Amino acid sequence: MQSETGNCQNCKNDFVIDSEDFNFYQKINVPPPTFCPECCLQRRIMFRNERTLYRRKNNFPGNENEEIVSIHRPNSNYTIYDDRNWWSDAWDPMDYGKDYDFSKPFFKQFKELYEKIPLINLSITNMVNCKYCNVAEGDKNSFMISASNRNEDCMYGNRMTENKQSLETYIGTRNELGYELINSSNNFKVFWSSHVYECADSMFLYNCKNCNDCIGCVNLRNASYRIFNKQYTREDYFKEKENLKLNTRSGLKSFKKIFKEFVENKIHKYAHNQRTVNSSGDNLENTSNVRNSFDINEAQDCNRIIWGGYGLRDCVNIGPGIGIQSELLYDCFDTALQVSKCFWTGVVYHSYDVRYSINCHSSNHLFGCHGLRSKEYCILNKQYTKEEYEELLPKVIQHMNDVPYIDNQNRIFKYGEFFPYDISPFAYNETIAQEYFPISKEEALLKGWQWYEYPDREYKPTINSEDLPESISDVSESVISEIIACPNKGLDTLGCTNAFIILKEELMFYKRLNIPLPTFCPNCRHFNRLKLRNPIKLWHRKCMCGSLGSPQVTGNHQHEGECKEEFETSYAPDRREIIYCEKCYQAEVY
Repeated sequence: MQSETGNCQNCKNDFVIDSEDFNFYQKINVPPPTFCPECCLQRRIMFRNERTLYRRKNNFPGNENEEIVSIHRPNSNYTIYDDRNWWSDAWDPMDYGKDYDFSKPFFKQFKELYEKIPLINLSITNMVNCKYCNVAEGDKNSFMISASNRNEDCMYGNRMTENKQSLETYIGTRNELGYELINSSNNFKVFWSSHVYECADSMFLYNCKNCNDCIGCVNLRNASYRIFNKQYTREDYFKEKENLKLNTRSGLKSFKKIFKEFVENKIHKYAHNQRTVNSSGDNLENTSNVRNSFDINEAQDCNRIIWGGYGLRDCVNIGPGIGIQSELLYDCFDTALQVSKCFWTGVVYHSYDVRYSINCHSSNHLFGCHGLRSKEYCILNKQYTKEEYEELLPKVIQHMNDVPYIDNQNRIFKYGEFFPYDISPFAYNETIAQEYFPISKEEALLKGWQWYEYPDREYKPTINSEDLPESISDVSESVISEIIACPNKGLDTLGCTNAFIILKEELMFYKRLNIPLPTFCPNCRHFNRLKLRNPIKLWHRKCMCGSLGSPQVTGNHQHEGECKEEFETSYAPDRREIIYCEKCYQAEVY
């Protein structure tokens, strides 16, 4: 089938549905979308709250006086159970099942079910001594980490796997004693670095591999005792390191500004991809025939997927949090662990043929369900026989097209579209949509979306962050009793908390590694890390090697004059970085 151009119901922009997409839609027998890919992603992640946590009461009968931590705010209209109660046999999600009503839209019926059935407070499994963690499994002795797996003694991180004693991480794997790391793996004692692999005892690295004792370096491989890529003897390196005063806040502030300029003036590979075949996107590893995707490891034959992989194949419009030996997924988030043929789902695991369902596990043949475990042939949490299910389901799908759901902005939702915005139990600024697509309160309300006004906090700061000691060596243990004012003063687009505290374990980490105290609250620090990453968007560009203003070629390149190679890149055309194709980059760096 030929490509077609559609017009998005939400942003009103045109978008292209290409022939490969049409082939996939025919394969799984679903209609093409009426929202553009970007708006589809934005809508999905409006259902995913990872980091906005509250103290509230447990609504489980008999435990109503128990205070719990939850992703659902205290004044919400939902019934919230602690995860231990939610997973127990003391209640049955099937008790909330209902007959399908052909007099009103499907999505209205699902919304009624969703608002009545108990929701889980946090999405956690096998956690040991972990507080304020969410979308997490197998972590130990950790605090405020999310989208995490098998970490120990970690704090303030997101998308972390198998890290130890690391703080302030975004997408990190098997790092130890790391601090302020972005897209990193297998490092030891590395700080303020991104796209760094198998390095040690270093700080301020960008796109470096197998380096030790390096500071402020870019594009290095197998190097040691370098500062701004310049080689030093071991003795001179440590003398110069001491002169930089990176153990002080003023020294750090000055160095960060110089390092930013240094990074921007170096050549950049068009994408941070490794071992990819016929793939486009950024931060891809071990992929084949993967298009328009980001932060993916081990996937093939997929299009527009975000953060996941590990045995993922034949999927379109999915993520974040997706994969692990799964296939034939469409328009899902957090759907993983040996799942197949799951469409328009969230938090579905070990399941087959599940559609329009949330938080269902080890189940098959579900439609419009919530909270089910080890069930099959259910619609709106009601049990049917196999024959009854197969007879009713086509009628439900036809009814979704004949009587569509229309939201407050006259957006039409038929069979084939993900859940409408107003079914999400979260406000826009409570979800990771605010991280991927940051907007103001006014913009959200104009779109007809919820926005949560955080109540005034009762605490009052006892010290401003700029009044903290310059060096961690001058900080006494009494700082853990202080309430520190954040310079962003409650900026709502960042979810700024106005103030923050330093925990005892956190202070011990800073003292051990000679790191100055942070000056911003954890939320602002998180959003500052996100600003250092490229957007999840691609532009068609050509290699800049040999063009006016590019560095002098020092390696053996396979072209004369300007390189003619073209590619898709997450570096926008108006950015100042010099972007090379992979061959030209390797000729200069490897």
